[in-house]
Amino acid sequence: MRKIWVKADPWNKEIVTTALEGGADGIVVPEGYSEKVKELGKIQTISEDGDLKTGKDVVFYTIKSGKDEDEILKLCRSRKVILQCSDWTVIPLENLIAKGADVIAQVHSYQEACTVFGVLEKGVSHILFNSGDIAELKKTLSIVNSETDRVSLQEAEIIEINPAGMGDRVCVDTCTSMVQGQGLLVGNSSSALFLVHAETVENPYVSPRPFRVNAGAVHAYTRIPGGKTRYLSELSAGDHVLITDYKGNTTNGIIGRLKIEKRPLMLVKALSGGRQITTILQNAETIRLTSPDGTPVSVVSLKKGDKVLVATEESGRHFGHKIDESILEK
Repeated sequence: MRKIWVKADPWNKEIVTTALEGGADGIVVPEGYSEKVKELGKIQTISEDGDLKTGKDVVFYTIKSGKDEDEILKLCRSRKVILQCSDWTVIPLENLIAKGADVIAQVHSYQEACTVFGVLEKGVSHILFNSGDIAELKKTLSIVNSETDRVSLQEAEIIEINPAGMGDRVCVDTCTSMVQGQGLLVGNSSSALFLVHAETVENPYVSPRPFRVNAGAVHAYTRIPGGKTRYLSELSAGDHVLITDYKGNTTNGIIGRLKIEKRPLMLVKALSGGRQITTILQNAETIRLTSPDGTPVSVVSLKKGDKVLVATEESGRHFGHKIDESILEK
């Protein structure tokens, strides 16, 4: 579980309230300000007189060379160590993580937070955000919010599959090599999305492309981190999408490229909880939906009565945000 502390030293009420509203795990404040934080909201404080005492429970350590790593490893056994780097940032973290150190990395931007959370694939589990930039703080706090995304998937029964003619379809090429059971949630309605499987399957004619999801037509919705949706046509390199597996676990995927090409399409209709839902996909054997046990199922072999995984919700969406409003999409 990732944790984010926020530094409000010197005292900055706007930083504190933003941290509270964004779900931060702790706030570092000057001595004498812990009670001021408690007046604004319930959260752990780190200070000379806070819930965790700086200098006793928590120490700041500036790493200057590889020789400091052993000392940091010793400190981590009894205290929380906030790591400050005088020069390189990533290499010391890689070394410490490889040695099993549980350190808190100090960062100054959203991009730095993304970097340290991904070091050696495992990443650090805890950061201290130290910047007065409110926009950067909000983006950084969104990392933890998106990490907690978990999708509730249901079984849907295929009722109809029909050719739909030619149209523009979107291949989403991510910077992640997906495995069996993973893909993207895509559908004609923002409240009813099919789990379209990544191209992980061996084929006599086409090599696997596990980074790719042949997602569907340009108009379709897909789920992105933060519980939002976007049209496939809106996405571009550098954007994030929600990679989902057949158990509902999710991870943040970065888009490396989109490929939009004219291809023959097919309309897939299914029933979920008595509700008819649809999506439009390319009509080709390499495009697959996902069965309840995580097995990819080619759309050309789908037949009436087959079961596939979908994610449905009752509320509608406005500009990708979930809202409590009646919206009919056909």
